[in-house]
Amino acid sequence: MMTTAVVAILVFGLLVFFHELGHFGVAKLVGIRVHEFAIGMGPKMIQHKHRGTVYALRIFPIGGFVRMEGEDESSSATDSFSQKTVKARISVIFAGPLMNFILGFMCFFLIFFSLGVPGTHIGDMIPDSPAQEAGLQPGDKVVEIDGEEINSWEELVGEIASSGGNPVEVLINRQGEILHFTVTPRFDEETGRLLIGIIPGSEKSLPAAFRSSFEQSKFIFSEIFSFLRQLIRGQADTADVAGPVGIISLVGQASRSGWMDVVGLAGLISINLGIMNLLPIPALDGSRIIFLLIEGLRGRPIDPEKEAMVHMIGITLLMLLMVVITYKDILTFF
Repeated sequence: MMTTAVVAILVFGLLVFFHELGHFGVAKLVGIRVHEFAIGMGPKMIQHKHRGTVYALRIFPIGGFVRMEGEDESSSATDSFSQKTVKARISVIFAGPLMNFILGFMCFFLIFFSLGVPGTHIGDMIPDSPAQEAGLQPGDKVVEIDGEEINSWEELVGEIASSGGNPVEVLINRQGEILHFTVTPRFDEETGRLLIGIIPGSEKSLPAAFRSSFEQSKFIFSEIFSFLRQLIRGQADTADVAGPVGIISLVGQASRSGWMDVVGLAGLISINLGIMNLLPIPALDGSRIIFLLIEGLRGRPIDPEKEAMVHMIGITLLMLLMVVITYKDILTFF
């Protein structure tokens, strides 16, 4: 239990730190005065002031914030948030979610670079498989399938899947010698896919890790947006929605499996957090960007009191939603 709590605090702390670092970094870049960069909420445990900014670690590890001059109050100072251009302010707001996307990518990159990614070399063979029967061997590098150049395991799988079960011409590089084989894929009922029975070898390289991290991030984006569409249409299962308690439970499970699972989960949560923050929901970064876009179109800002009221309503509704989700998580947990 203690390990779960410590790992959960570290994961949440990392997510918050990167998010707020995005806001902070771009605010400094465009010349906005930052009064405080805080991780956590509540009373300060540790603080250090440097060049006018207080860097603080607060007692409750449930969030963080960057307090900028003129962000939530009127200010005529030239280095205030409110006095900067709409483009500069949108950049500051968007930088938080953007850093969550970057963190997610970095987590996946660390995993793929450490463990390697499935390559086009054959690592092993399934006994009596079509590939083995055709004469392929461990160590062979798949160069082409039906004349299509193969540069990744995903491309190899795609070519086999698109064969329709018909024989495919496989070009192999075996220790510098180019060989041709004809292999007929078989349908595997367990996986529901066409297979030729090869197990990929692991490839460790910066380009391969970068490519796989990008594909993994793109896949997660696609799955999250698909879920949101289903949620709006009332087709999604709300049991798949997790709050803080549910996430802590997932972190605990991941920590028992090893640090790679924790890093992978952190990457998934980070991208999820970035997308959620960009939704046009009052009090979130997305709604603040919407208000700034409206200001840009109108040529003048929206009444600060009206905007503050909208955000206050949004915060209230989000807190109520969080209570409901947390209650559901607790029931599921027990």
